[in-house]
Amino acid sequence: MDLSLRNPMWKRSVETNAIISPGYNAWRGGRAAQAAFLIDGAEYFTRLEQVLKKATQSIFIVGWDFNPDIRLRPQDEGSPTLGEILRARVDAHDNLSVRILVWGMGPVYSGKSLRLFQKSGVLDHPRIHLHFDFRHPLRASHHQKMVCVDDAVAFLGGIDLTARRWDDRSHAIPNPLRCSPDGNCYGPVHDMQAIVAGEAAMLVGDACRKRWKAALGENLTASSIGIWHELWPEDLKPSLTDCPVGLALTEPWRWKGRKGRREAIRLTHDALRAAHRHIYLESQYLASFGIARTLAKRLKEPNGPEIVVLVTRESHGFLEKVMMGNNRDRLIRHLKRADRYGRLRVFYSVTQDKDGKEHEIIVHSKLVIIDDRFIRVGSSNLNNRSEGLDTESDLAFEPTDDAGRQAVLALRDELIAEHLDADPAEITASITETGSLIRTIERFNRKPRGLRAFSIDVLRGETESLPGTAIVDPRRPFWPFQQVRVGTRWALSRLARSWL
Repeated sequence: MDLSLRNPMWKRSVETNAIISPGYNAWRGGRAAQAAFLIDGAEYFTRLEQVLKKATQSIFIVGWDFNPDIRLRPQDEGSPTLGEILRARVDAHDNLSVRILVWGMGPVYSGKSLRLFQKSGVLDHPRIHLHFDFRHPLRASHHQKMVCVDDAVAFLGGIDLTARRWDDRSHAIPNPLRCSPDGNCYGPVHDMQAIVAGEAAMLVGDACRKRWKAALGENLTASSIGIWHELWPEDLKPSLTDCPVGLALTEPWRWKGRKGRREAIRLTHDALRAAHRHIYLESQYLASFGIARTLAKRLKEPNGPEIVVLVTRESHGFLEKVMMGNNRDRLIRHLKRADRYGRLRVFYSVTQDKDGKEHEIIVHSKLVIIDDRFIRVGSSNLNNRSEGLDTESDLAFEPTDDAGRQAVLALRDELIAEHLDADPAEITASITETGSLIRTIERFNRKPRGLRAFSIDVLRGETESLPGTAIVDPRRPFWPFQQVRVGTRWALSRLARSWL
């Protein structure tokens, strides 16, 4: 079917050579007056505190989990907790309201914020509204990570405002600052968040209100738009200015009679298909065989792009190890078999402690960078449930000027440099010289801090997803009784045919 017939905006997008197409692979589009990319939790939390302390009208926090006891600046002894910052702000401004929406099962899964169900302490204020969202299909989660302040400056990415998210770029082992409020310390974690101002921030605010209405049935109107110049951190230089953006959403597919939304997965496929030279991906999970098929097609092209993927190796829990881990290995095997021209590398990130023991740096970011033209930052992983079961949000940036395109490359090179413990300028110079991400990584990947390839036997083993994947990592809402009915009908039809 001609997609342009189904959506005229798609045809316009093709004609203008743009990847972002509002109405097809983006919920809505707009422009970011300014945007920057905050690598790792320490940088995000620092910038967030700067913006929160300037709020005068509204603060929206929407996330998988939330913990008011975290300190946004743990390196500064005695700094206020997140809850104390929010409480001080509403006490100081009579017109300020704070709305916090948390996935209902988030505190249960994290095991760190259970007391949130009994609103008390710093959050016990009539203008601090804390609610838990239980309106989801079976086994689905609310996975968006968004903050919007005065509809003028907003944050969106892979980082929730909860424990076990803070880390700095050194990812040092040990790091006494990398501890939860309960005193338990955790290992290094890599993540990122985008900060946007102007129209793009209003987009995020509207997405927060949309989510609030879906969970609570309450219609909220936008606050009078704040002056983003006053909220933007004074010492933060923007990476992009006046840049086209698109906000892509995922909502449960065909649940309770609703069509749902699948812009995010369309956006990812369209971006991968548009690449000419380089695809750089970071994802906590690598288990979407739909994405794998798109990547495999690119690998089979004689002059297709290089593809570099960073993913987490470590799995938590029995089902995640058995299903997600094994599906990841099968998917990598499938891609390696398709890699006829040696243009694929799949890595996980590591560092070493003072005794020389190697430790994995958990990759929690969800990032797509295409050539020098496209960045997608958000909550969507490269797994099935992010395609049509969980609620997700992703911001895409597609600059059209030379300065913007250089900013895309600068972000990619800065990330590669962090993972290789290298100077970003050296990474940029090497990629410029060789034209290759892979050759550059191989050149600099010689330190204790670096990237390790997944060891996969290409010739042995399956390349399709494990049986039962649709139950553990479903693409859409899972109805057990419906599945039983479908299975029964299939069995009866086979039995009937055997009698004929």
